[in-house]
Amino acid sequence: MNEYLLLSLAAFFAGTLNAVAGGGSFLTLPALIYCGVPPVIANATGTVALLPGYAASTWGFRQELKQLQGLHLPRLLMLSLFGGSLGAGLLLITDNNTFNQLIPWLLLVATLLFAFAPNLMAGRAQASPLVALSALFLVAIYGGYFNGGLGILLLAALSLLGHSNLNAMNGVKNLVSTVLTAIAVMIYAAGDVVAWPQALVMMLAATAGGYWGAKIAKRLPALALRRGIIVIGAVMTVLFFITL
Repeated sequence: MNEYLLLSLAAFFAGTLNAVAGGGSFLTLPALIYCGVPPVIANATGTVALLPGYAASTWGFRQELKQLQGLHLPRLLMLSLFGGSLGAGLLLITDNNTFNQLIPWLLLVATLLFAFAPNLMAGRAQASPLVALSALFLVAIYGGYFNGGLGILLLAALSLLGHSNLNAMNGVKNLVSTVLTAIAVMIYAAGDVVAWPQALVMMLAATAGGYWGAKIAKRLPALALRRGIIVIGAVMTVLFFITL
C-alpha cells in the first residue's frame, strides 16, 4: 500500500507538472524504479500513466487551442503519430541493462533542456517550416522513446514555427503529447512492457493532476516553477549517476 501511495503521489504531481511545463517523468520513472519495476518497463509504465493526464490538460486548454492561428494540426498530429511509433519501437528493442545505463544521461539531457529553455524559445520565427517540422518529428521520436523533457522540446519546436502565445502553445503541446503518447502506449502494450496494476493506479492520479495543473497553469509564477523542476531533475540525475 505504501508503494501504491508513493506512485499515486508521483503520478499526481507529474500530471500537474506536465500540464504546466513538462517534467513529469522526473517523478514517475524514479518512483517506479524505486518500487522495483525494471527500467524499460518503468519507462513504458510511466508513459502509460501520464497519458490521461495529457488528455485532461488538453481539455483544460481547449479554449486556448482556438487562439493558435496558422498551424496545420492534421499535419502536426500525423508527424506525432509516426515519430511516437518509431520512438516506442526503439524502446522495445532496448534491453534493461542498456536502458539502465541510459537513464541518468536521458535525465541529464531533459534537465539541461529545462535549464536552457529560454534560449531555445528565443529563436522563434527564425527557422523555415521544413526545419521546424523536422524538429517536431525528432521530438516525437524522442517522446515515444523517453518522455522526460518532452513538453519543453515541443514548446521550443512550436516557437520555431513563429508562435508566441504560451497558453495556446501549451494546449497544442498537450494535444501532441496525447497523440504521440497514445500510439506509443499501444506499441508498449503490444510488446508486453507495461506493469498494468501500477499503471492503472497512476493513471487515475495523473488525470486529476493534469486537469488541476491546466487550471493553475495561468496563475503560477513561471520562473519559480521552472527552477523547481530543474532542481528535481538535477537531484534525480545525480542520484541515478551515483547508484548506477
